[in-house]
Amino acid sequence: MSKATETAVKTLRTYARTPQCRWWVTLSLTHPTNFMKDSTNYLSNQLLINLSFLTSKPTGITTYAANLFPYLQALNPTLLISPPQQKMLGLQEQSPPARAIETGETGVGVISQELVNYNCYPVPSNLTPEQGTIGHFRRLLWTQLQLPRIYQQLKARLLFSPVSEAPIFSQCRSVVMVHDLIPLRFPNRRSALTAYCRYYLPHVLAQAQHIICNSAATAQDVIEFFQIPASKITPILLGYDADRFRFLDLPTSNYFLYLGRQDPYKNLHRLITAFGIIRGCGDYQLWLAGPPDERYTPSLRAQVEKLRLTGRVKFLDYVPYEELPTLINQARALVFPTLWEGFGFPVLEAMACGTPVITSNISSLPEVAGDAAILVNPYKAAEIAEAMQAVAEDTELRSRLRQASLARANCFSWAATGQATAQVLQQYL
Repeated sequence: MSKATETAVKTLRTYARTPQCRWWVTLSLTHPTNFMKDSTNYLSNQLLINLSFLTSKPTGITTYAANLFPYLQALNPTLLISPPQQKMLGLQEQSPPARAIETGETGVGVISQELVNYNCYPVPSNLTPEQGTIGHFRRLLWTQLQLPRIYQQLKARLLFSPVSEAPIFSQCRSVVMVHDLIPLRFPNRRSALTAYCRYYLPHVLAQAQHIICNSAATAQDVIEFFQIPASKITPILLGYDADRFRFLDLPTSNYFLYLGRQDPYKNLHRLITAFGIIRGCGDYQLWLAGPPDERYTPSLRAQVEKLRLTGRVKFLDYVPYEELPTLINQARALVFPTLWEGFGFPVLEAMACGTPVITSNISSLPEVAGDAAILVNPYKAAEIAEAMQAVAEDTELRSRLRQASLARANCFSWAATGQATAQVLQQYL
């Protein structure tokens, strides 16, 4: 084992010994993963794009990565991606027969295959959040112990990671994406993600050739938390699916809509309070769309009962991606008063549908919304309620917000995000 690898493993062990991560180690030992399995494909290339984290459900990070990489095709990248995700993205429909090549010094068996104009190197399919915490930890180990070998084997010059993960203390040159530092802004001593951001992420960012952020707000967080110079960071705003999220000219219903998780920083307890104090509350409903969380959902349901809002506040669970445009289009307004966001996809998608938006006046949200939304102090329930009252009662206001939202959404596209990202990557190839 090289000295660099020994140092990296020591850092990984330090991180793994934290209370939040100790059980990960036990679980990984009792459920061993063959990190070499399925690592059998490659075409030599200068740029590698790590897509090992992709999931079947369109989370914010998965949406970003899946929409970004098509615009990087001119750089002729090799995608590090599991076979199931290749199929999900339609990369196997026209693939020619694979051909075997020799394994090389790393001992990793490889087969070359081009999939619809992309070089794809298969990685294990059990490295994603869909496998729970153990999936994250497997990916962390794979990134540190296996990815440098792949990098060397493919004679790569640069690794682009659409998440803030990369080998540390290695010869891998990397550009990484930071989506947010919420685990540091709202730390949880029991959270493995907080531990990762404190003990591991600083090494990733220090070693990276460059850092891309999804907003100026996230870039400022990287500067403040890690003392990284601004010259090493490029903020690039994200895009949206314009074919799916668009104005459908449907009748407006009587519900206010929230989209997202139910973590405390999402501020749902103040949103529920605000809904309860608007005049004519009985004429409207509040729909909370997002997966339940046993840590937080029970207290939110208890609050609803205490405020006698049962029947007017609906917990919708996870809403399939294809159903979101109709749900958003028919909402009276999207209300998204979170305490911090790295970007804020729901705000952009709602604006693209012409739905009025009420959102926070802090973090990245003013960057996304511009002057096309009502911005409120998320710490003041009365201010959230006042905005909801105005949108509920003022038809002219809703019409102005609809027109402003549609115009604002036209300022964003995945093509612009991809082109700006390609320019950054080209500088380091």
